[in-house]
Amino acid sequence: MSSAPPGKRLGRIMLLLAWGAGMLLATRFFAQWEESRYNPNPAPASLHSASHIEVRLQGDGHGHFRASGRINGQPVLFLLDTGATDVAVPESLVETLGLERGAPMELLTANGRATGYRTRLERLQLGDIVLTDVRALIAPGMGNDQVLLGMSALRQLEFTQRDGTLLLRQYFSN
Repeated sequence: MSSAPPGKRLGRIMLLLAWGAGMLLATRFFAQWEESRYNPNPAPASLHSASHIEVRLQGDGHGHFRASGRINGQPVLFLLDTGATDVAVPESLVETLGLERGAPMELLTANGRATGYRTRLERLQLGDIVLTDVRALIAPGMGNDQVLLGMSALRQLEFTQRDGTLLLRQYFSN
């Protein structure tokens, strides 16, 4: 039985290590790429003027607008939903966000009827736009940790959609 010379053995080890490092880097690159497609707005930029704050969001390619933000100082992922009456918070986030369950209410969802609970968000932030005392509901059965940013928040803003971009404006009170 003959063994490979030490230099050849070292070369094979180095080749395997290079392949492993290449696979690790490729996996990391594609994971980051996929995340950027899912949430193209991980840190929404804000523009300020004398009369308003403006946040510009890019669509995800499927017509949805997702953006990272905060509720009561805790990071969340928002999915903007003009068809939702209120901001809808998944039940899995209630403790993390420090929300209190209020009066129960019947919800009509795509999955049928469910019982949700009224709540209020002390502070909701998207970029530099800050909303306070926002009406919301705690929704059971939401399959992920996305918060639906419904009209109880969006009606306080001006929004315009054009060419895969959503522009949100919060005007200052005089």
